Amino acid sequence: MPQKIEKNSLRKPNWFKIKAPLGTSYREVRSLMESYGLHTVCQEANCPNRAECYGAKTATFLILGDICTRGCTFCNVKRGKPQGLDQNEPERVAQAAKKLGLKYVVVTSVTRDDLPDGGASGFADTIHAIREINPGCKVEVLIPDFRGHYDALKTVLDARPDVLNHNIETIERLYREVRKGANYRRSLELIERVKSYAPEIPAKSGLMVGLGESVDEIRQAFEDLHESGCRLLTIGQYLAPSEKHHPVIAYYTPEEFDELKKIALDIGFDGVVSGPLIRSSYQASKMYDDADE
Repeated sequence: MPQKIEKNSLRKPNWFKIKAPLGTSYREVRSLMESYGLHTVCQEANCPNRAECYGAKTATFLILGDICTRGCTFCNVKRGKPQGLDQNEPERVAQAAKKLGLKYVVVTSVTRDDLPDGGASGFADTIHAIREINPGCKVEVLIPDFRGHYDALKTVLDARPDVLNHNIETIERLYREVRKGANYRRSLELIERVKSYAPEIPAKSGLMVGLGESVDEIRQAFEDLHESGCRLLTIGQYLAPSEKHHPVIAYYTPEEFDELKKIALDIGFDGVVSGPLIRSSYQASKMYDDADE
């Protein structure tokens, strides 16, 4: 594993070839989401795995609208002034999950700094609705940092999600450049609070590589997360959505992702998924089951 990341402006390596999002299941899932008036992070963030996930009739629900109040330079979600909340959205998410026959649902959101609780009540209402309409269905939530408000986090944890995910995204040095409005230590503190308030709920996080970090900085982020109480970890390659976004500084090889996984497991994480196209909700159910064994 190289200690120095060299800038790479060449074409994507051949291991980034992605299957086109076609097929009956893909169209069914996309049509279903449109009919229920729902958003998915798969579509809004232009996820490279949406063909595979839609093909398996699964998706990560994006609640609280599709406009984010922050301006992270890596993200493809629209930025601006969001509209008011849709009070019927939690029930529609639950109905769509039932229609898809899901046994494991991932729910995330845009960041809503305009709301007093950052949208925490929307997460809680969605968890409750899914459980009511789909008894036995497991729910993983991927939450923003709620600007560090502990009561907002408690609102989500009191709804008893099966997994609480909060992505740290990158190493500490790059936060000011990459995660505008976010704070590395605040994200670690959120994970610490999950462990202290609801230790039975596993905390999960994700990291992108290729933004200009060194391997030592990645290792430090792993150690920080583990010390904070994070049990599950995803590691994936950053892919710039457009030329206006933060550039890709390096492409990691599949072998380098294997080495990163080994580093993380040696540090002590219960479960690690690492690879070029890995995203935080990729095969989330399998990751949860494997770590729970």
